[in-house]
Amino acid sequence: MICPRPRRRFGPFRQVCALFCAIVGYFSIAPAHAQNIDLEKPLHSINEDVTAFAFGPDGRIVYSVRQLLKTKKYDLQRDDIWLQDSNGKRRRILQGEKLVYSNPLFSYSVDGFHFAPDGHTILAELFVTVVTDDSGATSDSQMALVLEDSGKLLKFADSKDFLFEATHPGWLADSSTVAFLKEALKPRLLFSMFAFPYAVERARPVFEGRTFLDAAWFPRMNESLAVERDRNLSGPPRLQHLNLALDTDQELATLEGFTSGLSISPSGKFCAYYIDNEVLEVRDLAVPNRVARVRIGLGAFQWSPDENRILLKRAPEKKSGDLVWIDLPPLAAATAEKPAAIVQPTPVPLFHNLAFREFAISSDGRFLGVVAPGKHNLLVFPLPR
Repeated sequence: MICPRPRRRFGPFRQVCALFCAIVGYFSIAPAHAQNIDLEKPLHSINEDVTAFAFGPDGRIVYSVRQLLKTKKYDLQRDDIWLQDSNGKRRRILQGEKLVYSNPLFSYSVDGFHFAPDGHTILAELFVTVVTDDSGATSDSQMALVLEDSGKLLKFADSKDFLFEATHPGWLADSSTVAFLKEALKPRLLFSMFAFPYAVERARPVFEGRTFLDAAWFPRMNESLAVERDRNLSGPPRLQHLNLALDTDQELATLEGFTSGLSISPSGKFCAYYIDNEVLEVRDLAVPNRVARVRIGLGAFQWSPDENRILLKRAPEKKSGDLVWIDLPPLAAATAEKPAAIVQPTPVPLFHNLAFREFAISSDGRFLGVVAPGKHNLLVFPLPR
């Protein structure tokens, strides 16, 4: 956030609009019996203004805390990054105010985190704004940085900056290579794919010349699931299984449509994505013609440990919404002539239908973390079954 003083005047109006949209979204699907959790009884809490967090494979939690800086002309945001050990001890591993970038008038908020397979290196997704000229014009971009759990920042071998442009980044199996997308057709219509072995060489293109709408990374593997589309946007989206190490690919399916949300299930056996702003499609990666479709409305979701349902935040990324369980219907063979029937599920609400901005399920499936409304404290609960 970079704000010239005085601040913008439309915050209250936008909050009213957001509240109205949340109410409409809530009543668009009738709830089932609620699986309510007592918000006053978390296993533990982090009482900070948390902007993003992630569970590590060993019980640790990395999280960012909003920090606002004031200059003579601008209000800047540069989040600190903290790490909580499994014993509850916390330490700051990045002080945002001290982060150096080639443009000193820059601001960022943390959008998300990813632990490397080794559990000791952390990838942070950032939304960065820089002032581009003396008039105060700004430019926004999706960027990332990599740091060890000791707080040591890592960078391209030939770069002076720790930040690099990256969309939907993730780790490959060696815990030292980050794969990511980079804008190829503005505004954020198509992306090229890159791999970055940090501190070794510059980022290199993979599957050069091909363009993608989205990508997700198989855990502890050198493989990706990606939705490819021609640069001229003439053909349909195609679901591809890509091997970045061998530079090989397998086309799994031609999709009826694609909006967002490509996600791989914890076992790597299934994937899910929105084919439009209402319908989520689930597909078997071993038998790609086996699919299911559910009408749930656009939102952010994560898989349950048993992969039979998803936990859905009924709002887009970085917007507040209530959390509901959505049962996934059985997958069945489908064809272009006979597509899968669209099922209308009955959502099971959590937390008395309170809205949350962030949520995450731990990698072992035992815990649910949420960023609570109001002060944005991070609360951790046992994952409801």
